[in-house]
Amino acid sequence: MTEKDKEMQANGQPDPNEIDINSDENQSGSTHLNDAVQEEAELEKAKSDLEELKKKYLLLSADFDNYKKRNAKERIELISTANREVITALLDVLDDTDRASQQLETAGSEAVKDGVSLVFNKLRNILSNKGLKPMESLHQEFDADLHEAITEIPAPTPDLVGKVVDELQKGYYLNDKIIRHARVVVGK
Repeated sequence: MTEKDKEMQANGQPDPNEIDINSDENQSGSTHLNDAVQEEAELEKAKSDLEELKKKYLLLSADFDNYKKRNAKERIELISTANREVITALLDVLDDTDRASQQLETAGSEAVKDGVSLVFNKLRNILSNKGLKPMESLHQEFDADLHEAITEIPAPTPDLVGKVVDELQKGYYLNDKIIRHARVVVGK
């Protein structure tokens, strides 16, 4: 050992030949050389994980919003057409009331006509309050989406060619959706 080495040892300084540059983490005031690289890698990994989680959150949030909108739309549609089966069954009764009203016009006493007309009007009002609307078909252009053509006859006038000449059975809408197509005779 040289004089210089003895002097360094006496002052508490380590022997330069024995110092390992990668093992200085236990000495105060120094940091391990690999720590900065590890911290940067961990930081980058954390940032990428955060970005991935943000994307997943946004997609999940958008999916949930779409689900809520779709569910609300289906619920509104279900509520608006909940009575569809009952009203469809009552359409035949409504047709019978129209035929009976026409028969009452030609026969019977005035009191009977008024009483029966009140009942028929009440039925029509109740159904219209539930969203039932009659389809206006007479003298309208024939539309296969709205009408069911039973037959074609020669048009009485040239302006009725391709239009509905007679209505055999009324068509109806329930909340703007067709529940029964009108059965019509078309002029040719």
